[in-house]
Amino acid sequence: MAGKVLIVISCGTNQPNRATRAIHLATVAHQQGNETVMFFLDEAVYLVKEGLIEHLRAATGDVADDLMTYLQAHEVPLLACTPCAKARKISEDELIEGARFASAAELFQEGEGATVISL
Repeated sequence: MAGKVLIVISCGTNQPNRATRAIHLATVAHQQGNETVMFFLDEAVYLVKEGLIEHLRAATGDVADDLMTYLQAHEVPLLACTPCAKARKISEDELIEGARFASAAELFQEGEGATVISL
């Protein structure tokens, strides 16, 4: 039975296994027919900055950029915490296609009735 899945991620390129795994879980959730949303907090906002995950991979061999390309192609919402990005001098026009800034209020809204996974 398909539902809604919200993946909340706070680690970035500094933790390639966890970061790639979060994107992988979002991909699997979507492939299983779930409405899927990703919310990027703290260091994770770097994952949706253009050009930063091109060579990021997990120890399992999963490639973050390939997984992100899937999410983008299927228009999975990629929400970057606005103050987290601004604190790191990332502007919204630097984000990858399909990503946009979002507020904490939107995070809570997306979490209503969803299975929430936090990494």
